[in-house]
Amino acid sequence: MRHQTREAQEAREAKLDALHTKLTESVGALVSGEDWRRALEFSARFRSRSFNNVMLIYIQHNEAFQLGRVPAPTPTYVAGFKQWQTLGRQVMKGQSGYGILAPVTARFASRTPNNSDSWRRLGRGERPQPGEVARTKMVGLRPAYVWDVSQTDGDPLPTQPAPTLLSGHAPAGLWEGLAAQVEALGFTLQQVPDAAAIGGANGLTDFSTRQVSVRADMEDSARVKTLAHELGHVMLHSPDIRGATDGAAVDAILHRGIAEVEAESVALMIGAAHGLDTSSYTVPYVSSWASSVPGSDPVEVVQATAERVRTTSLLVLDQLDTAQVGDGDPPGLVRETAQRQAPARQGPARGVDASEPRPVVAQQVVGI
Repeated sequence: MRHQTREAQEAREAKLDALHTKLTESVGALVSGEDWRRALEFSARFRSRSFNNVMLIYIQHNEAFQLGRVPAPTPTYVAGFKQWQTLGRQVMKGQSGYGILAPVTARFASRTPNNSDSWRRLGRGERPQPGEVARTKMVGLRPAYVWDVSQTDGDPLPTQPAPTLLSGHAPAGLWEGLAAQVEALGFTLQQVPDAAAIGGANGLTDFSTRQVSVRADMEDSARVKTLAHELGHVMLHSPDIRGATDGAAVDAILHRGIAEVEAESVALMIGAAHGLDTSSYTVPYVSSWASSVPGSDPVEVVQATAERVRTTSLLVLDQLDTAQVGDGDPPGLVRETAQRQAPARQGPARGVDASEPRPVVAQQVVGI
């Protein structure tokens, strides 16, 4: 029995190593702004999954397409084997699943939860003692598998409403929803007549006066994109974050290039989730800013940034009462847990965080 357990553990570790290698290769290929834009646009259509898993699904589906096992180069809806069965569909014979990284969780208890050293892991079936607080934490990763709808057959999926847009127009209610979130965070939103009023920018966030400005002389879609960009700055790049414990958040404050990429990427994902054309989005070359962070592997920087962008975009999208494209889950699927995947800052070496970049003075005013 011990021998079998050891063999099973070794097989699991080998699968994890293979997935991390594949993940590193796929993320490492994001060398230009255009590559980054396409990756985030795809991630917006699969936003129920972590960025790491989105990349794994994308590359494995593309490999399946090259081998002639699926009819299209990009997936549409993915789910687990039993999840497809709940929708009346079966994975077709001979179709291999796409390996992803699934969290392994455990329950911990403590009488003094503010003391990080006081938490103890509960055994299987063990309940916390009187006076203890219990929490579930991620303790590791395991390989899991999903299949695209094109690898299954059975009952048709329910149709789901999709946003419809006219050229130059913004999705209904999107400006109002983004404006409400800016103001809920304690910032005043104003529309200025032209770029000259804000130093030649399309939009501007001033943390010293807590004011967001957007040009009024642009098409609706451009104004909404700019407002989403500034909301990204508001949520991610306040100088107040210096006192936070999130290392990646502080990195973005100290590294202007990362901050601008993050804000534009948040706008891109919000736009893509509403069916907006993302071809006009401009993102600096990823290789240049990722490689400029001393002491960090560029792949780790890209992963940390992408997951922060995804998590922030989800916070925004979840508060919007707008028609949005699907999130990668098949229509009609009810997950066993309503909790989204935790924002993982895990690099190819499992849990490696990006190191602090070159320190520069934080900007009190940021724009595009």
